[in-house]
Amino acid sequence: MRRPVRFAAIALLAAAPALADTSTWQIDPDHTSAQFAIKHLMVSTVRGHMGPVTGTATIDDGDLSKSSVTASVDVKGIDTRNQKRDDHLRSADFFDVARHPTLTFASKKVEKVGDGQYKVTGDLTLRGVTKEVVLAVEGSPTPMQDPFGKTRIGGSATTRLNRKDFGLNWSKSLDGGGLVVGDEVDVTIDIELIKQ
Repeated sequence: MRRPVRFAAIALLAAAPALADTSTWQIDPDHTSAQFAIKHLMVSTVRGHMGPVTGTATIDDGDLSKSSVTASVDVKGIDTRNQKRDDHLRSADFFDVARHPTLTFASKKVEKVGDGQYKVTGDLTLRGVTKEVVLAVEGSPTPMQDPFGKTRIGGSATTRLNRKDFGLNWSKSLDGGGLVVGDEVDVTIDIELIKQ
């Protein structure tokens, strides 16, 4: 996938208003979701969801480049609305969840690229393989207070990955050319964070 991966905790970096010098935020798994999209038979797109997203972000309002985020996604909870396909995705042909039940992201660099838009570079570990990825992040402009007095911000992170870079190599060739499963996967994470 080459474009979307909206990664949960990262959105909070993009949304960071002038709150305090440094603040800590926790991903709210009940209001955060990770989705993916990949081509099937080169003619249609299959979309799915991963399991719960958890993690923490630290925001430095004085110097956003000193901010950081870590996030973890439960791969066992993968859901494409087809049990047989989901079981195959959990198998060693793809995510191998028996040995690698989660994927993780740890930021290394945060850059502002526009109004409410950020570029977050970090290490993504999936199926035991770690690669550097860049997330395009958009954040909500203003923090909001929920009915219980907790301060929240939100946003989204997107990226495009090549699944084979992480050892997800299974596919079958078609007689007329092309593959049963495409190589590029678009990832989108919609996230909500709670100030600690």
